[in-house]
Amino acid sequence: MGAATRHVGLDLGATNLKWVVLEDADDGWAVVASHQVPTRIHAEEARVPDDVTGQLTEVARAAIDSWGPADSIGIGVPGLYDPATGTTRFLVNLPGPWAGHPVAGPVSHATGVPCHLINDARAFGLAELRLGAGRGASTMVGLTLGTGIGGVVAVGGEVHQGHDGTAGELGHQTIDPDGPPCGCGNHGCVEAFARADRIALACGTATAEDAVKAARAGDEQAIAGLREIGGYLGIGIANMIAVLSPDVVVLGGGVAAAGDLLFKPIHDEVRRRVRTTSLDQVSIVPAVLGTWAGAIGAAVHGAERASAGVGSAAPAPAVAS
Repeated sequence: MGAATRHVGLDLGATNLKWVVLEDADDGWAVVASHQVPTRIHAEEARVPDDVTGQLTEVARAAIDSWGPADSIGIGVPGLYDPATGTTRFLVNLPGPWAGHPVAGPVSHATGVPCHLINDARAFGLAELRLGAGRGASTMVGLTLGTGIGGVVAVGGEVHQGHDGTAGELGHQTIDPDGPPCGCGNHGCVEAFARADRIALACGTATAEDAVKAARAGDEQAIAGLREIGGYLGIGIANMIAVLSPDVVVLGGGVAAAGDLLFKPIHDEVRRRVRTTSLDQVSIVPAVLGTWAGAIGAAVHGAERASAGVGSAAPAPAVAS
C-alpha cells in the first residue's frame, strides 16, 4: 500500500476563489477540506494580476499549513494560459493586464510546492471524470453552462488539452454561420445562443437562475425558452457525439438544475441529428460535484502532473530543513 498524498486545488473566479485539499490514497480520492474567499479585485486594473497572484499564494499557504504537507498545487484559471511557462494569456471577466503574467512560478516559489495551471472548464471535466458523473468513462464530453459555455473532452480516460491547453472549447463550435456574435469574435457559436444572458432573454427573466425557477413554477415563456436553448445545446452535443461517440456527456452549471425541462429538448435534438452511432450507449447526465468541481479538478491536475514527474514551469526553491 502506498502512502496517501495531499494536493491543493484553487479555482480562480471573478467573484470567489475556491480551494480544496484533496487526498489521494489507495481507496481513491477524498476531499479533506474546502472553503472560498472573495477574489481580491481592486478598481486599479494594473494591480489586479499581482494582487490576485499574491492571494493565490496566501490561500495555498494557509491550506498547506492547516492540512498539508502538500505534494502539488493546481490552479484553475478562467481563460487561456501557457502550460509551458505557467503564465496567463487572457482571463475572462477578470480585469487587468494578464497577457504573459506569471502565476504558477510565483506560487511555486512561495510555497515550495510544484504548481500547474489548467483551464477552469477542463478542471471541471477532470473532476467529473475522476470523482463524479463521468467516473469510469473512457470517452467523455462535458459542458459547463454559465456566463459563457465551457467545454472539455476526455479520450482514453484522460482530458485532452491539446498543445496549448485550449482543446475542448465546445461552446465555440459554430452551429449557425449567420448566427449572433459571440464574445470570442466568431458568429453563431453554441455560446452565442445558450449563454446565461441568452437564456434569461429567451425565458423573459432577469437571470438564468430565475429562468429555471420560473419554468419549474409552470411559466410558459420560461418553459418554451428552455426548450429553445436545449435545442441549440442539443445541436452542439450531437456534433460531439458524431465525432467522438462518447460514453457519457456531462452538463454542469446552475442551469443544468432545470432537469428534464432542459434535458428533454437536448435528448430530442440529439436523437433527431445523430445518425452514425447508437445512442443507447451514450448517457447525457447532470454533473454531481457542484460548485467545487473546478477546485477539485485543479487539485487532480496538479497531482497527476506531479505523479508524471512534471515540475512547475518555474522550479520551486529548495526548502530549508
